[in-house]
Amino acid sequence: MGARYEERASRFGGAVLWTWSGPREPSRPVLPDGCMDLLWAGGRLLVAGPDTHAFTPAAALSGSCAGIRFAPGTAPALLGVPAHELRDRRVALDALWPGPEVRGLTERIGAAGDPATALEGVALRRAAGTGPPDPLMAAVAVQLRQGRSVAATAHAVGLGPRQLHRRSLAAFGYGPKTLARVLRLQRALELVRAGTPYAEAAYAAGCTDQAHLAREMRDLAGTTLGGYLASTGYEGLAANSDTAEPSGSRTTA
Repeated sequence: MGARYEERASRFGGAVLWTWSGPREPSRPVLPDGCMDLLWAGGRLLVAGPDTHAFTPAAALSGSCAGIRFAPGTAPALLGVPAHELRDRRVALDALWPGPEVRGLTERIGAAGDPATALEGVALRRAAGTGPPDPLMAAVAVQLRQGRSVAATAHAVGLGPRQLHRRSLAAFGYGPKTLARVLRLQRALELVRAGTPYAEAAYAAGCTDQAHLAREMRDLAGTTLGGYLASTGYEGLAANSDTAEPSGSRTTA
């Protein structure tokens, strides 16, 4: 039986519930998306911090697992830790929350028929007793997702460059320039998956040209666009786009 990934919207604002069953192929990385996840994997509760590069789950995160993926900037208030402290890390939840509380949650989720829904319940209950996410950082994420420049975004939310960088580290795990790159790459991938040729997707997402998109894929994902699409089941799109990868692009994974 092959691997299967499913996701659905969550009642927690902006979040997505997901489940994975079956083996994870080593060639199928998780790309940076600005998000953080609360995971149930291998009978343990883990937190996945914001990534700055592609991540390939180890055996402990393969097999059947579930999670709630929080929109950029929304998890730190819930977890009680600045995002930059979890950047490029997978951390056991009991390193962040009291051990007895986490043990109780582990037992509850282990007995649940739908671990993803159980994780959603944990998030909703936790949010009821914690402060809301930084509202300005939510606005920053929206501006950058829409392709606004960092300078224009800072002006729109009324923050100076240093303030924006400091608050972005706490909310997103990295500065606004890195978040803008990550969100731009995700926009381009969405367009390509929808059938848009590489060059058109690159321009629409905010890259200067197709070669720019190829460089971003190499830097953030460690592979070519065509190689990534093939590894995730989009071979037809990779073959039917305007052209193969621009000259000079290479696979580094």
